[in-house]
Amino acid sequence: MALPMGKSYEVEWTKRSFRNAMSIKKYLIRKFGLKEVAKFENLLREFELTVSNFPTLYPESNSQKLLRRAVIHKNTTVYYIFSKKKVTVIAIKDNRQEKASK
Repeated sequence: MALPMGKSYEVEWTKRSFRNAMSIKKYLIRKFGLKEVAKFENLLREFELTVSNFPTLYPESNSQKLLRRAVIHKNTTVYYIFSKKKVTVIAIKDNRQEKASK
């Protein structure tokens, strides 16, 4: 899908993605301290800025074509969808906390 130059999309966070972010922040405080929380928050701000300007930057999921997967850090993955008007962040996963089930 070609996007108009200079168009910026609104970024909306679902309740689930907000809860995920808060859970990750609590984990970071407990395991690593406030400095790592600040780094995590900065990663989310950078992701939001990037995805608002380039929503097709990250690849589509193989199993769910509308869902996109952004690995914003080796330990953090963000799942989102986008429409003509906005980007919706569906979930955030901390890859350290949850082991992938096989």
